[in-house]
Amino acid sequence: MKSILLPVDQSEQMPSALETAWHLANLFESVIEGVALRPAFAEIVAPDPIVAVTIPPADWNETEFCRNVRQRFDAYAAAHAQNAQGGARFRWRGGSAIEDSALGSLARVYDVTVLSRPGSRGARMTALEAVLFDSGRPVLMAPPSPPKALGQTVLIHWNASTETARAILLAMPVLRKAKRVSFIAVEGHIVPGPSVKDAVAHLEANGIAATEKTVTGRPGEAILAEARAIGADLLIKGAYTQSRLRQMIFGGATSHILASADLPVLLAH
Repeated sequence: MKSILLPVDQSEQMPSALETAWHLANLFESVIEGVALRPAFAEIVAPDPIVAVTIPPADWNETEFCRNVRQRFDAYAAAHAQNAQGGARFRWRGGSAIEDSALGSLARVYDVTVLSRPGSRGARMTALEAVLFDSGRPVLMAPPSPPKALGQTVLIHWNASTETARAILLAMPVLRKAKRVSFIAVEGHIVPGPSVKDAVAHLEANGIAATEKTVTGRPGEAILAEARAIGADLLIKGAYTQSRLRQMIFGGATSHILASADLPVLLAH
């Protein structure tokens, strides 16, 4: 994971996203590349032909916004570049601020994109989902408060899905550096496929020791409870095994974790 994309905005949780990216970059001597992420503006949809036009407010100043978010990024870089234990480096991607729709395609040329947990004080759900569904690359979701470590004690949610298999594959560089790796499976919430013991054997074949545990309960709550119990500093999870619409109506593990996780989460779809 040598290249890390960090969309930068003016949200309150941006310090945690910066810190999360820095921890990851220190593991791999990575480059953190910042880019200005434009705020969400109102859209006007014309019915014939159907087209959506984004309308910024009258007082919107693109140049000033880009300057402010770059100053935020540069200030963090200046304070941390000399303390980078693993050789993390910082770089700013020039040009105009990008919208959520462009973020997914841009992320295709980075190993991972770091975004804050969605919410009123963090990233927009549309930004996170754009990367998840359009990039083919993982998202590292930063918690609301800056983490103190990342990738030392890793918990993997196993439900035998394609999304989970992809998340584990993309997380292999982190798993190889971890001191402790554990799987959690939630009884009654596993799709047809290999067992959690099979998943442990797969990691062992790759030289990674892991333990496994099967629990009962609501998946999202059970996963986060286990993460707290073992002191995990990273959760790896396949995202949206169920459709987004079904999760909106009935809930699901992904929706719960996107709303409640208090540790970094590596997600892939």
